[in-house]
Amino acid sequence: MTDAFLRHIRATLDEIEAAGLMKRERLLAGPQGGRIRVAAEAGEREMLNLCANNYLGLADDPQVIAAARDAMQAFGFGMASVRFICGAQTLHRDLERAIATHLGKDDAIVFAACFDANGGVFEPLLGEEDAIISDSLNHASIIDGVRLSKAKRYRYANSDMNGLEDCLKQAAADGARFKLIATDGVFSMDGYLAKLPDICALADRHGALVLVDDCHATGHLGEKGRGTPALTGAGDRVAIVTGTFGKTLGGGMGGFVAAPQPIVDLLRQRARPYLFSNSLAPPVAAGALKALEIAIAADDRRARLQDLTKRFRAGVEAAGFKTLPGVTPIIPVMLGDARLAQDLSRALDERGIYVAGFVFPVVPKGQARIRTQMSAALTEADVDFAVSAFADAGRRLGVTEGTAASAGRQA
Repeated sequence: MTDAFLRHIRATLDEIEAAGLMKRERLLAGPQGGRIRVAAEAGEREMLNLCANNYLGLADDPQVIAAARDAMQAFGFGMASVRFICGAQTLHRDLERAIATHLGKDDAIVFAACFDANGGVFEPLLGEEDAIISDSLNHASIIDGVRLSKAKRYRYANSDMNGLEDCLKQAAADGARFKLIATDGVFSMDGYLAKLPDICALADRHGALVLVDDCHATGHLGEKGRGTPALTGAGDRVAIVTGTFGKTLGGGMGGFVAAPQPIVDLLRQRARPYLFSNSLAPPVAAGALKALEIAIAADDRRARLQDLTKRFRAGVEAAGFKTLPGVTPIIPVMLGDARLAQDLSRALDERGIYVAGFVFPVVPKGQARIRTQMSAALTEADVDFAVSAFADAGRRLGVTEGTAASAGRQA
């Protein structure tokens, strides 16, 4: 390795730092939850967590932990190989059948992560004669997965149905054999829902398939947590659903593709991230299976999550902050400036609120924000405390003018 190369890398890091875009990881000294223990040089401290994907609060659920522990005793720590060489364990198929049944699909195939699921789903199914039409705000895993495919690529502005139809028409004019529309169900940086009924109607009109990445919906949105197709009424008009066990469904890791049987069968034969990655560790698979079981019956948690979402949104808006409109537990507090987002994040940290500033390249330049996420693990008192902290920090930094320390209690 040459010194010139390392100097180049250090210069790039200096540029990131100077622009206020450096991302720094923090260390938790215990389990994920509504309140967490954070490690610091001065010692551990408790903080209120507003930035986890732990929507139903299952990451530290005793039943999930017990299921994982029991699976380790019964199945061991890991498979030490890939499935087509050493096979799968019964609990892997149990998990696949359970998620497929839950989502109303013939079958499902489990990957090490949803990034792998999205990275592996396109290339085996579509060739250079085909077309993929993708929303501009789709997750990076979809973008990378599309790039790995030889299919023609088309992109439309976020939720622009006229733009989508233009792409479908252009794909047909270009002679596409098959057309597939790919979209997030919930756009994770904004909290917006995809317009699935409109997307599916256009797909029907133009003979296209629809794939939805439902990572930020499966388990907590829609009837029994069946996600955005159920929530929006799109239902089985969505052909392929990808998702994760690393968020609502236990928060461990692992992703899946749920689809008609022939699609799943072909993915087992040709999806490279599946073929060349180890099976999920048995404790992770068993924990995810238990989390899914809990989530299906968790109408009470979903109702609490919805109530807390409304309470926090009303509170921070009353405190003078701008949020993006929406109905999901993702509530972006918009700051615009990257340094201001970082400063507010630090100010909230000092007040016991665990959040993260999102800046370019995670979000577009000029759209820096603090993305807050509600969890059923929180209480109304937690939300009121968070609103008060935002109000106080906003005044100190000049982000807001007034005060609304009691806004959360009034919401």
